[in-house]
Formats: sequence, C-alpha cells, structure tokens
Amino acid sequence: MRLPLVTGALFALLAVMSGAFGAHGLRHVVSERSLEVFQTAVTYQMYHAIALVLVALLSGLGLSRRLLGLSVGFFFAGIILFSGSLYVLVLTDLRWVGMITPVGGVCFLAGWTLILTAGIRGQANRDRG
Repeated sequence: MRLPLVTGALFALLAVMSGAFGAHGLRHVVSERSLEVFQTAVTYQMYHAIALVLVALLSGLGLSRRLLGLSVGFFFAGIILFSGSLYVLVLTDLRWVGMITPVGGVCFLAGWTLILTAGIRGQANRDRG
C-alpha cells in the first residue's frame, strides 16, 4: 500500500506549509477567530495525514486490505472536505462552504471505524487460526 504512504506524507508536508502560512502570512490579514479555524484545518489535516501513513504500516499486519483501502478513501475525502472547506472559508469568506465541513468529519469517522473493524476482524481471524 504505497499510495496511502505517499499521500499521507504529501498531506503532512502541505499541513506544515499551511501551518506556517497561517502563522506568518495570515496573522495580520484575518481575524483571530479565522486563524483558529485555519489552525483547526491544519491540525485535522496533519492527524489524518499521519493516519494515512499508519494505514500503510497496518497493511503489513495481515489486516483486511479492502477495509484499509476504504479507510484511505475516507481519510482522503475527509482531508479535502473538512480541512479544504475550512481553508476556503477562511481565505474567501464564502460562508456556505462551512456546510461541507461536517461531511468531511463524517468521512474521518468512517475511516477510523473501518480501521477499528479491520483490527477486530484481524484479531478474530488470528484467534480462530
């Protein structure tokens, strides 16, 4: 599972760059509340970039590749929808974009649920074997 490793590393790199941009480039441009929202986007992007790398590592433990692959898709979508919508909200002040953010949050939840399921099923398979 090279794709989650590469996309996770890329999203982590972009999170660091976005965090620096927010801290240095936006400080005197947007409100304090907007900076908090931007930081939330960066934080969740980094958490889920690390999750993508984790999925790549978990694939070597014999867990369901199908479930892990689905979790990758949900984490990817979550980063785009959750963090992406918050970035757009702060940078453009298009308030309607905020309605997309919870969909990204649900994607994150689905991704973690799939990893949980893969772990439980993997352990059950080892117990039977």
